[in-house]
Amino acid sequence: MSRILGLVLAGVLAVGVVVAIVASLRGTFSAQPVVTVSGVIGSEKQPFFQDPAVLAEFQRSGLNVKVDTAGSREMATTADLSRYDFAFPAGAPAALKIKTDHKAKATYEPFYTPMAIATFRPIAQLLAANHVATDQGGYYTFDMQAYLGLVARNARWTDLAGNTAYPASKSVLVTSTDYRTSNSAAMYLSIASYVANGGNVIPDDVTARKVTAQVAPLFLRQGFSASSTEEPFQDYLSIGIGKTPMVMIYEAQYLSLRASHDSALTADMVLMYPTPTVLSKHTLVPLKPNGDRVGRLLLSDPQLQRLAAKYGFHTSNPSTFNAYLKAQGVPAPPQLVNVVEPPGYEQLETMITGIDQLSKDGGTQ
Repeated sequence: MSRILGLVLAGVLAVGVVVAIVASLRGTFSAQPVVTVSGVIGSEKQPFFQDPAVLAEFQRSGLNVKVDTAGSREMATTADLSRYDFAFPAGAPAALKIKTDHKAKATYEPFYTPMAIATFRPIAQLLAANHVATDQGGYYTFDMQAYLGLVARNARWTDLAGNTAYPASKSVLVTSTDYRTSNSAAMYLSIASYVANGGNVIPDDVTARKVTAQVAPLFLRQGFSASSTEEPFQDYLSIGIGKTPMVMIYEAQYLSLRASHDSALTADMVLMYPTPTVLSKHTLVPLKPNGDRVGRLLLSDPQLQRLAAKYGFHTSNPSTFNAYLKAQGVPAPPQLVNVVEPPGYEQLETMITGIDQLSKDGGTQ
């Protein structure tokens, strides 16, 4: 009997030792503490940062990422960035300004997207018939030189030859966001100023001032412009051709809906790529050490790269982006060749303030 009791006690002791060891191991390998990291981002990236899978991936690395939204120019000029661990504008010029002003040691470019024009097949076909667009099979290219010619003479849709598809008397214009706040409008300005400057990037403030009057009508004839790229894109999707026959967007906005098979994209909606175009390089500027952790993760974490592709962003690894689209049954977008760089931040500022002054002076024509 005593022998049996001894065996029982030995067993209990052994179980206790195992429990103690497990408890010790749990303490040793417990998850790292989670710290809250705050950032300010362009609104076009908000769906990505709100995705539960994205938040979970950050959590696995010990980060609870919270974001506010602001326009890229607002981040670089008026936003109080002292409250944030990182700033994540949609364009490199604004990011470079932030980096310089805040003496950041690095920047990260985890993904990018070309500028594109969302339109409707009847509009694209009408423009093609008038030698402004070209059907490339599945998408169109949009001749910016020819377009600027239409704007220079304030052409109306009814002026286009053979126009039965869109007999509107308003000016032929691409809808954009507010040039004073939004990166997508600044990228549109970058493309237009390159063409207006004879196919050359604006090199200095003197040249910037010279082309301002030529490109100003692209923006001032629009009337009210939204501050967020999502707003005119939503008008395009919901209101349709009557209000927004052409809208300057990020390719990513269109591709993310196409990949999710969203019914808002109808069969007659197509993309046109400006020729030339620019790439909107989403550039994270770390303002504090934890912001640097976010930038490094976005650039190197395979899961975050795959999730960026879900939202239509080209990543540092092209195969990740193409594999996601293929899995969703979406054809890969074209390999764009005629891609130019935007001008520097100061040159963009010169044109933006010049356009604003023309607006105040009533120079809309």
